[in-house]
Amino acid sequence: MSGAETINNCKAVIGIEFGSTRIKALLIGEDRAPLASGVYDWQNELLDGVWTYSLENVRKGLRECFAGLMKNVEEKYGIKLEKAAAIGISAMMHGYLVFDKSDKQLVPFRTWRNTMTEEAADKLTEEFSFNIPQRWSIAHLYQAILNEEPHVKDIAFMTTLAGYVHYLLTGEKVIGTGDASGIFPIAQDTCDYDGEMLSRFDELAESTDLGANLKDILPRIVPVGECAGKLTEEGAKLLDPTGTFKAGVPFCPPEGDAQTGMAATNSITPKTGNVSAGTSIFSMIVLEEKLKTVHREIDIVTTPCGAPVAMVHCNSCTSDLDSWFGIFGELLKESGTDIPKGRLYDMLYGLAAEGETDCGGIVSYNYFAGEPVTGIKDGKPLLMRDPESVFNIRNLVRSLVYSCIASLKAGMDILTEQEHVKLEKIYAHGGFFKTPVPSQNFLSAALGADVTLMQTAGEGGAWGIALLADYMAVREKDETLEDYLNNRVFADMKGNTVSPQQKDVDGINEYMRNYLSGLAAVRAAVSEK
Repeated sequence: MSGAETINNCKAVIGIEFGSTRIKALLIGEDRAPLASGVYDWQNELLDGVWTYSLENVRKGLRECFAGLMKNVEEKYGIKLEKAAAIGISAMMHGYLVFDKSDKQLVPFRTWRNTMTEEAADKLTEEFSFNIPQRWSIAHLYQAILNEEPHVKDIAFMTTLAGYVHYLLTGEKVIGTGDASGIFPIAQDTCDYDGEMLSRFDELAESTDLGANLKDILPRIVPVGECAGKLTEEGAKLLDPTGTFKAGVPFCPPEGDAQTGMAATNSITPKTGNVSAGTSIFSMIVLEEKLKTVHREIDIVTTPCGAPVAMVHCNSCTSDLDSWFGIFGELLKESGTDIPKGRLYDMLYGLAAEGETDCGGIVSYNYFAGEPVTGIKDGKPLLMRDPESVFNIRNLVRSLVYSCIASLKAGMDILTEQEHVKLEKIYAHGGFFKTPVPSQNFLSAALGADVTLMQTAGEGGAWGIALLADYMAVREKDETLEDYLNNRVFADMKGNTVSPQQKDVDGINEYMRNYLSGLAAVRAAVSEK
């Protein structure tokens, strides 16, 4: 069936993802291949010390990317996009979005990038005997309670960015299991919020201004594959003010970017995992069994199906690299050579591949924001070298690329060396891998495992949430998500796999020794900020 026929026959599915630097709407066909897309670029802003996105920009970005999708459909197929078989919404996990009973936003959105909840995260981790990271929604809520912030008494609803957009479009205050696992711990036997921990939190908050039981303000969890609402008339007008796109389309449960990455890489079974790398970088490793110890560097979240996943999440990845590459581009432009961005990145990555495997003693810290995995409280990008370091462009650029994965490696080493978690299949996706050589090779060396880039790696989370929406729309009785991905999506899909090279393994291990030994100096620099 052609793309036009698929769209006309209401067989196409839409995935919309709110990433850290762009919002993307993607239309896929019956063969799950992309048919059309629309994109809206945006950036977080540091407002009064808080990393945030305005909800006005959330709504604007939603309209703009969907308008781009509709325009792309009309240009490619000569028809108007009026309906779809299903829609899914995904976004960056975690953070703090709270509203009163009239749906008024109480404080600006506090994103995953903020590191302001250390006291709350520490106390909840101790109370629950379960790692609660600073970026989790419950840590933000409890910190607001501890700070006696006046808005706490008015909280009637707390959700994630994906849950908020889903609510705007469907009127349903719901969430997918995986995204919920970044709000509050999930009980493995029920795939719902952990009841004992809910009760313990209510006890902690009993004499505070929070006027409701925790579960009453959390979004309801809807299992993967089930319908989580339909596009309302009001939602359709928000999505498409022209009135062309019609109400009534069913929605799958809204999910987090970590879960859509797992769907997009078919890494939802034990000993598989994926690494997503862009503005932030995180790994998701599906566990065979519980970890023996609570590690503050490792989060326990879930797959879209509710299976336990060890997550190492690092707040900074490519932002510092992009800044340096921008400087190099400026220098070239000043010299009369204006190189397109794609070619510039290819050239610099090529130089990185030629650098010494230990970067000649040059160490880069890419901390645009605080980094809990390595104990850095605030953003402070730094470059360090000894007088005898081999300081040249190849070693410098290689160090900048290494720095994108260094914090991740620090956390992953705990998982593999202390918990002895086996890694069989690691899939990589995200903007960091647009130039796969050498980033894919460096990641393989850092993890000591094969790393695969699928053909669809560039489509990212918008494709992943489109797959989850399609699963809801087409699944047969007793067809699991694993069956759907294996048989309908990835059966014939090819990927490029690289294996770790010993010289690169030795080099990045030496780099990490220098990196970890320099953290004390970074902490000192941050404290002087």
